[in-house]
Amino acid sequence: MRDSHFPGGKVGASAAAMSQSWKITAYAPRESVEAALLAHEEVLDWDSEIVLAGSELADDRPEDWRLEAWLPRRPRKADKAAVAALFAGGAPEFTVEKLPESDWVTQSQQGLEPISAGRFHVHTADHPPLAAPGITDFVIPASQAFGTGQHETTAGCLAMLTEMKRRGTIVRNIADIGTGSGLLAFAALDLWPRALSTASDIDPVCIDVVEENARLNGVAMGARPGELTMLVAAGMDHPLLQARAPYDLVIANILAGPLIALASDFGSALVPGGHLLLSGLLEAQEQQVRRACRRAGLRLAARLVNGDWSVLWLRKRAGRA
Repeated sequence: MRDSHFPGGKVGASAAAMSQSWKITAYAPRESVEAALLAHEEVLDWDSEIVLAGSELADDRPEDWRLEAWLPRRPRKADKAAVAALFAGGAPEFTVEKLPESDWVTQSQQGLEPISAGRFHVHTADHPPLAAPGITDFVIPASQAFGTGQHETTAGCLAMLTEMKRRGTIVRNIADIGTGSGLLAFAALDLWPRALSTASDIDPVCIDVVEENARLNGVAMGARPGELTMLVAAGMDHPLLQARAPYDLVIANILAGPLIALASDFGSALVPGGHLLLSGLLEAQEQQVRRACRRAGLRLAARLVNGDWSVLWLRKRAGRA
């Protein structure tokens, strides 16, 4: 089964996941659900306590989808109206249910099959490492942060990072914005083990998650080259992120809206000729993101499409400060 939209992406939804106990579900064709998710990104005053996800009903029914909305309270009339308004052609009938007290993020990640992407193999503790020559194994347990690699955007980023290395990209200074579980920061350090590395997320929960995952995977935490520094920050808005700039590589696997809003900041944070790896955007959103990046002095170096999602490798023009 494929998720078309992680709940809240990798930014800002995980802390709320622990207390959510109600769910609204709407069944609709894939096109309608994806359009609703896109509409959600444009709502400036969206209630951050309502977390959305879209997914297929089954692998053999690729056009039959559900939109799910999790809330930490019984849905009010206004909550239902907000979800209904996302469907431009008229909202389908909703079901509303009270859920047992549980951490739905952890449950949703339990039992996931391992994935292989680029030179990386990502698995949960339920599965053994691949232990193959030339392959780096990462164990990422189910946790309160997103980015286990099961999602197509994360897998695509792992593949693109591997391709960057294969093409001879030199990286001495890395920033992973919206790191979630820390997986992409770990992968970048594996590829460029002497680099200075900084990871950040808007959600404070991610600090403990990243530190625990670093321990499980033998990634050193610290402020020296070859070690990972973890911060809580919204976008590039942190004194240490700014002090460590400019970067050779910035990674951002978040959502299209924030990517567009942050394009200028990313461009300013890169060295001339520096590399920007973006994902979390649907293929239908790619042109909007690329336009914002062009305005910031970034040009496309390579792209791949994984499922419905685009992964973009961009470079800052060499003559641009």
